[in-house]
Amino acid sequence: MTPDLGGLAHVPSPASLTAESCLAPALAPDDSAVAYVSDRDGHPKVWVQPLRDGAEAWPVDTGPQPVVDVRWAPTGGHLAVVVAPGGGEHTQVEAVQTHGGDLRTLAAPPGGSASMVHWTGRGETLLVAETAADGLTSAVLVDAVTGGRRPIAAGHLLWPASVSRDHSRMLLRRGPRGARRMYVADLANGMEQRLLPGLPGTTDFGVLSPDGGTAYLVTDAGRDRAALLAARRGALAPAQVLAEREDAELDRFSLSADGRRALLVWNRYGRSELDVLDLARGELRTLPPPPAAVVTSARISWHGTLAALAAESPEEPSHVLVCDLGTGRYRRVAGAGPLPAGGGAEPVRLRARDGLELTAWLYRPPHVTGPAPYALYLHGGPEDEERPTFNPLFQNLLAAGIGVFAPNVRGSGGHGRAFRRADDGPLRFRAIEDVADCAAELVRLGLADPGRLACMGWSYGGYLTLAALVAHPGLFRAGVSVAGIADFETFYARTEPWIAEAAFGEYGHPEADRDLLRALSPLRALDRLAAPLLLVHGAADTNVPLYEAEQVLAAARGLGLSCEALVFDDEGHEIRQVANRISFVAKVVDWLSHQLRTVEYRPTGRKDFGRAR
Repeated sequence: MTPDLGGLAHVPSPASLTAESCLAPALAPDDSAVAYVSDRDGHPKVWVQPLRDGAEAWPVDTGPQPVVDVRWAPTGGHLAVVVAPGGGEHTQVEAVQTHGGDLRTLAAPPGGSASMVHWTGRGETLLVAETAADGLTSAVLVDAVTGGRRPIAAGHLLWPASVSRDHSRMLLRRGPRGARRMYVADLANGMEQRLLPGLPGTTDFGVLSPDGGTAYLVTDAGRDRAALLAARRGALAPAQVLAEREDAELDRFSLSADGRRALLVWNRYGRSELDVLDLARGELRTLPPPPAAVVTSARISWHGTLAALAAESPEEPSHVLVCDLGTGRYRRVAGAGPLPAGGGAEPVRLRARDGLELTAWLYRPPHVTGPAPYALYLHGGPEDEERPTFNPLFQNLLAAGIGVFAPNVRGSGGHGRAFRRADDGPLRFRAIEDVADCAAELVRLGLADPGRLACMGWSYGGYLTLAALVAHPGLFRAGVSVAGIADFETFYARTEPWIAEAAFGEYGHPEADRDLLRALSPLRALDRLAAPLLLVHGAADTNVPLYEAEQVLAAARGLGLSCEALVFDDEGHEIRQVANRISFVAKVVDWLSHQLRTVEYRPTGRKDFGRAR
């Protein structure tokens, strides 16, 4: 399908780089305020915004570490906060009073990572997951007031999804990516019951009703697209389908504290649509479209009357909305608002060489009538999905006259289970071919100058960039790999143990599939690299460790190839600090502008790692 090629204006680069981003909003139990994470002063921290007219937000002091998430205790006295020391992946959980003070650490396993699941509704008890250095995950009930701890489950590839209010029953998720199963455990006797037995698929998310009698599951088990199912305690009949759509996947689900009302967020062709489900009556009601393309976080209030949403669009950074679930009215409560002359995204559909339909989002440079330089951008995951969200890198590339084409190659989420599994194991070679097919489509549409194409991506997208560059050495003029895997053998040896174990079904087993993994590893074919390469990585990245970039640089040096690298000492797998975001975007845009506008490329020699501080 050919996109509409009408003109679009785009936002000036400085505004997009410094625009405030607001994430992970949570309502106070009395609906009087919303807490959220904001980087308005350049550093992600907690802010609280009262919902009465004219009230000003205040910051909550949680120390110097970047904040990742926040949730409000049911008593209203404390906030639970997830912080990322050093900007890395080893997060820890803290509790703090809503105006600051009484900051205490609730979960911080040595050499490991901690996450909060939810407040249980019983006092100020929080369900947390602690993953140790060896990959063993423990589910622990922590009293935020006394610091008391009660471990209730442990295992590899385990995640505590939910616990009943009386702490007698627990919902546990077990298994690797793409094949996760849910179990209900009786905490008194340790007995477990597997839910949805015998159905192919994966169940990534679930919540128990307050009394523990019903498990609400977001799952594609037995179907292609994720839906909402209810499995009831002691029921002999199969789980009941509460909500399902042929044209969308269930993306997010949030249950009120009394268990009577739920918020459903659907992903329909990349955009978000919302429903409210009255569980007592079994009535599903559609809400008006949100005033933003994508809802990235959705939490229903304790009493089920309101919902706090984080939402964004290509022209609007992530901001906080509060939705009245009775009237369907949205109210913006935090965030910078739409940026002037913001750029839009156009949906594109295309066919891979084997006939599989792919989708993409097209961002065209302004004031360009003929073929232009383009960057093909590949998302991470690979189960993530490219959606029409705000990306300052895209906006700055557009301002520099470089278009962006962001596809969902096979293996991406949001398009059903069959599509998501279409790159597993040896099928990954087809995903690499998808990248070449996307480049060919850009040229076929008359959008891109075939001599000025770049390929870039983050995480798995960084891997896919490297793989495409060596598989198709004459196709791209330049490449940028951000936190990308270069060699599966070293990745498996150095990543977090639980990440490695969970990835066997996705990439292959490091022993049983050694030959396949070597064939898929771009480092082992780096002598085929013909384009200049920029590597970007966080020194504190324990997901895809820095060694992946270091060995590419060393190999490129040995081959006399043009390769540069930018390392952030205070970042992990993400770039969270505003100053680092500015440095990253400025470097990538300047580097690509030079590479794509050079009439004839000649290798410029070896370049050492540059370090951003």
